[in-house]
Amino acid sequence: MRYDLVVFDFDGTLADSLTWFRTALSDVVEKHGLSPICAERAEALRGMTPKAIMDELGIPTWKLPFIAADVRARAAKNVAQITLFDGIAELLSELRACGVTIVVVSSNGEDAIRQVMGADLVAHISHFACGAALFGKAAVFRKVVRMAGSTPARTLCIGDEVRDIEAAREAGCGCGAVTWGFATPAILEASVPDHVYALPHDIARCVLPAAQTSQRA
Repeated sequence: MRYDLVVFDFDGTLADSLTWFRTALSDVVEKHGLSPICAERAEALRGMTPKAIMDELGIPTWKLPFIAADVRARAAKNVAQITLFDGIAELLSELRACGVTIVVVSSNGEDAIRQVMGADLVAHISHFACGAALFGKAAVFRKVVRMAGSTPARTLCIGDEVRDIEAAREAGCGCGAVTWGFATPAILEASVPDHVYALPHDIARCVLPAAQTSQRA
């Protein structure tokens, strides 16, 4: 195996948080003094880079931690409305059964993530690094690589946003992007990640030797 450590983002990668977040979006916008976001505008944001999104919404950098903390608190109160994507449970079980170390790095809270995943899947996770700054994942990636006793070259970081790709690249790790999360496939591919995944099983095909995934093809 090329990768023996896989680092997953949570929201939009393992879990469908976006469906829930759409229901809370108007309250978040009003609380933090942002301009109204209609459905069409929200969809357009999915095709923008992080900086372009901040410029479009007029969000100053200093306000980001407050917005992130608010969203974390709301997610913690609404875990019942957040579910894992189809195929994620099977993917995590397969990776762990084949000896891959799995880590979750997220700006979301650890308690909420554990509740969404459930005890059986949490047992597959070697480490949670939660509450990460929205643009501070590179440093966290370096830390978990050291903790896992791996190297950046043997680590694959998987997320659903451009900032996940950029952080993985900054940390010297492999980067993979899933197309079922927040960002559109087009904006992800424009960032040229090492791998693009259309289905959870595509991740297993990438990480595990072909012989170990052929039976599930």
